[in-house]
Amino acid sequence: MWDDPQKLNRVSSLLRLLFVLLSLCALVIFVVRLPVFPLREVQIQGGVIHTSQEQVGALLHSNFRGNFFTFDLGRLRDSFLLLPWVRSATVRRVWPDLLDVYIEEHDVLARWGARALVNSFGEIYEAASDRELPVFSGPEGTSAEITQRFHEFNEVLKPLSRRVQEIKLSERRAWTLTLDDGMVLELGREDYQARLVRFVPAYALALANLKVPPKRADLRYQNGFAVQLRNKT
Repeated sequence: MWDDPQKLNRVSSLLRLLFVLLSLCALVIFVVRLPVFPLREVQIQGGVIHTSQEQVGALLHSNFRGNFFTFDLGRLRDSFLLLPWVRSATVRRVWPDLLDVYIEEHDVLARWGARALVNSFGEIYEAASDRELPVFSGPEGTSAEITQRFHEFNEVLKPLSRRVQEIKLSERRAWTLTLDDGMVLELGREDYQARLVRFVPAYALALANLKVPPKRADLRYQNGFAVQLRNKT
């Protein structure tokens, strides 16, 4: 190669081009790190209700490092996801000096036992709420299924003007409902939806006008159901 002028010229040209590119990269890195591109404004969007201004302010203060180009968007997003009510967060730069943050909070639907909450997607999260909420309980990994059944059961119960106040799904996958008037419905493991559908008109015709309302109804019978009345007071 050393005896070939053409090859030497090509190598020389490549080296010069590489040098120019490296210099440009170094210049760009130097420029974007200068304190001349500050972030001057933070915009929070998304209908934030449960996440307080103090929590947002503390996160921004602890993560506000760098300028418009060097600010760590991923770190801030991950920090928002650690807040109890935040389901998702999106962080983006808006030229020339704006940081845009979109927060989606959990839409609470029910309690998961006594330790957590369930959102409208059937996802469990740990947060505090003083609202009166239905209570779900079941084996691990069944919160989404229970959420779906909750809506289906309530739809079936509409003619009775009743709603589900508690759902229990046992380890053996037997369903038990407690309605908002305190009545307990044992649906069992199989045909639970069909059993509830049969029960609703029967209740409206035969049981709704009882002087002593039912305390519990066992629907796990092929051709009917058994009812336990409440004690008279």
